[in-house]
Amino acid sequence: MSTFRYRPNGTYIFDANWQDLYVLTEHWKSDLLFYKDDLRFLNNLINKYIIWVSKKENIKQVKKIEISLDKTEKICEELLEKVKLHLSHLAGLIDNPFKYDSHTFRTEHQILEDKLADFVKLFRKTRKETFKVSEHIIESEQLTN
Repeated sequence: MSTFRYRPNGTYIFDANWQDLYVLTEHWKSDLLFYKDDLRFLNNLINKYIIWVSKKENIKQVKKIEISLDKTEKICEELLEKVKLHLSHLAGLIDNPFKYDSHTFRTEHQILEDKLADFVKLFRKTRKETFKVSEHIIESEQLTN
């Protein structure tokens, strides 16, 4: 579970045709849009509970989670823009295979995929921390109310 790649191991990126890479990149875009929605949900979750928080330690935890969610959202947006640009380049390559240097483009594809895998790890960590803090706040604030 240490790797979150969507493609088979080996030389897939360098052997796959443009259409296969396009489909793979469309999956990335779809996943990023899902993560974006999920991050919006997590932000709403935190924002709804912050008005009920009275303990100083809980306020600090909420602020920390808000910062983490903002950072994760920013990375998601940046990756989504890169994936959209990558898709337009792939469309250009499908129309004209000599439009870009194939090897350089495939290397960039691999780097983008690695960034996406790193993002998924960050997203999962942020999501887990958000639920953990939310649960803690709900339980601890109920005791005082």
